[in-house]
Amino acid sequence: MPGAYPASGPTLTNNLVAIDRLLKNPTFLTRRLRGIPDLRFVSDQILTRKIRSTGGAAMAETGEALVNSRAIESIAPGAEYPRDSPADGTAMLVKVSKWGEATPLTDEKIKRSVFAGDEVNRTLRKSANTIISKVDKLTTSAMGSLVTNTSAATTTWDNASALLFRDVEKAAAKVVDLNQGYNPQTILMSTTKYAMLVTDPAIAALRRREDSANPIYGGKIEYIGKYRIVATSVGNLPRDSVWVFDDQELGGLASEDEVDPGYATMDNGLQFKVVRIDARDSWDIMCRRITAPMVTEPAAGIEITGTGSLG
Repeated sequence: MPGAYPASGPTLTNNLVAIDRLLKNPTFLTRRLRGIPDLRFVSDQILTRKIRSTGGAAMAETGEALVNSRAIESIAPGAEYPRDSPADGTAMLVKVSKWGEATPLTDEKIKRSVFAGDEVNRTLRKSANTIISKVDKLTTSAMGSLVTNTSAATTTWDNASALLFRDVEKAAAKVVDLNQGYNPQTILMSTTKYAMLVTDPAIAALRRREDSANPIYGGKIEYIGKYRIVATSVGNLPRDSVWVFDDQELGGLASEDEVDPGYATMDNGLQFKVVRIDARDSWDIMCRRITAPMVTEPAAGIEITGTGSLG
């Protein structure tokens, strides 16, 4: 029966030698991982600042005002300048955690699986997706609890009279009007809300016609106006709302980037290590990320409420 496990016997012995060489070499492993598409964190698109942890923790300031508390005054000739003492933000301290797991991969599965040598790719992808999902949920949960400013949608986004782009612009305007120097340019939403955005007739009317970048021709909307769109599963979000924020100011991921012996490290902070278990004729593929989300400027974001639960 095709795909049955285990199969009657090994048929890819030479491939096993290549896999063995791959798994023992962190450099080759990193190259293989970079060849697997879509291993991207939503977290790194939301909290873009890189915060270095020291001793297992990271410190930053939150709520720092971008203007002085004392208003400027007219100064008479020869008079001293009025002085002001800028207020510091509130210190915040977070402890980074090591999120990870080990997945076994036996010699028999490499040799006998219907996926053959691609079994390593499948194991790597599953491990990466598991870590990504966890870190994304931590990040969006932190954002959902700390970003308290809201803007009401005109109506639910599946309503024929919905004004999706106007809802985004109104929300962004509230952030800009705080006069703290914030420049909202990113939107976070569920993939279902993204589907509503892509197919919205009013937005479609504003797009270029007969353009290969148009979704109807196989393209996708990565930007609407000046806003970059970040879509994720509704399960990764604290609730099925839409968030507009300044991704340069909202915060960052505190990460412990030191590489321990044997680990292959990706640009997105994922770390992999492969350990040979001779007593079991298998490998342990260990995947981890050492990080913690830090929302340092919650006022740089706003939640659009009332868009409806469409997930």
